[in-house]
Order: sequence, then C-alpha cells, then structure tokens
Amino acid sequence: MWHLVEFPRIFFLASLVLLLLSTQAGLFLRKWVPLYDDKEQDDFDLVLTGTLTLLGLIIGFSFSMAINRYDLRKNYEEEEANAIGTEYVRVDLTGSEDAPRLQGLLQAYLQQRILFYTVHDAGWLAQISSYTSQLQQQMWSLVQDGAKAQPSPVEALVVSGMNDVLNAQGYAQAASWNRIPVAAWSLMLIIAVCSNLLLGFGMRGKCTVLLIVLPFVLSVAFFLIAELDSPRRGLIQVVPQNLNRLAIGLRAR
Repeated sequence: MWHLVEFPRIFFLASLVLLLLSTQAGLFLRKWVPLYDDKEQDDFDLVLTGTLTLLGLIIGFSFSMAINRYDLRKNYEEEEANAIGTEYVRVDLTGSEDAPRLQGLLQAYLQQRILFYTVHDAGWLAQISSYTSQLQQQMWSLVQDGAKAQPSPVEALVVSGMNDVLNAQGYAQAASWNRIPVAAWSLMLIIAVCSNLLLGFGMRGKCTVLLIVLPFVLSVAFFLIAELDSPRRGLIQVVPQNLNRLAIGLRAR
C-alpha cells in the first residue's frame, strides 16, 4: 500500500475506494447496531466531531510537512546553480593550464544535475548518479592538484568553491530522500477510515450522495500531499529552472 504513495494518481484512486468502502461498512453496521435514543445519538455526534477534527489537524500538519519538503528541494536546486556558477567564474582567476578542463567538467556536471531533476527512470538515475560521482572525483582531483602545486589565496578560494559544489549536491540528494514518514501516512489513513465508518454509521437519511463527498475530499487531500511529497512522479515537480538558466549562460560564453 505504501508504495502507492510514490504514484499519487494511483494512490488517489486506492484511497477513494478504501474510504467509500468504509462508509458502506458503516451503513451495514448501522443495521445491526442501531442507535435507540437521542442520548446515544448525541454521544455519537460528539465522537464523530472529535474524530473529524483530529483528522483535519493531522492532514494540515502533513500538508505543512509536504510543503516544507517541496520548498527545501527548490531552495537546494537554486543553491546548486549558484555554487556551480560561482565556481565556474572562480576557475578563471587561477589562470592555470587545467582551468579550461575544469570548466568543461563543470559544464558536464551541470548537465548531470539537470538530468537529476528531470529523469524519473530508476535505471537512468543510477547511471546519472554514477557519472556524477566520477565527475566529482575528477573535479576535486584537479582542484586539489592545483592547490598543492601553487598554494595561494586564489587556489584556496577555488577549493572552497568546489567544496560548496559538492556539498550542494549532497544536500539536494538528501532532500529528495526526505519524505513524510510511513507512520504519519498510517495514522492519517486509519483515522480517515474510522471517520468514514462513523459517517456511514450515523447517516439518518437515504441520501447516499453525501456519503461520497467526504471520501472524495479526503482522497483529494491525500493526493495533493503525495504530489508535493513525491520528488520523482506526479504533476507537481521541482523544475531546474536555475540550473537550465545557468547552462544557457555558460553556453553563451
């Protein structure tokens, strides 16, 4: 079930079916355990109201968590672009023979970072990760050799800039792994199922259309949270606009 969170649209349909079945189960249970007087009905309404309130709070907290993670991925994409662009300019200050090669590696590295945000295939992502690591090793080796050969404040600045480039990639990767915990999803679904079960149990009329509204609204909320929390699949994605703009600028140079 939890793998469906990686596919928000499928997760929307699965949660909608689950919640609709919960309301039908409540209707069926009402036939076997009816409420006999107004006192029992008042107690039931109190429990239903409390359950729905708790569900709303948990959905609100989960939505806030998903928004924060989405904003974090966007911020790290911007930081990556700034780090790569700054390091590319700093390399010109060295005037060494390896400067053009290092800048070429930075351009190749930039393309891999763009692919990191746009590619969704797991196999291709593994290749991108492997090639990115190779480029990082080559760039660091060149910077390290230059600093050892000609120690200077400029070389130290280039080393510091390369360190920022590597750190920015690590932060971006960590942000893509940072997801809403399974325990939070479990709690939301359990309370949502209980809420719809109580809703079906407490229906006094025969208007079955009302039994569709709450499951649909909750499924839409789950869909939006899953969309924001998924860095690979879904309609809401982090577009590497800063990295693309940097790539266009470097090609123009």
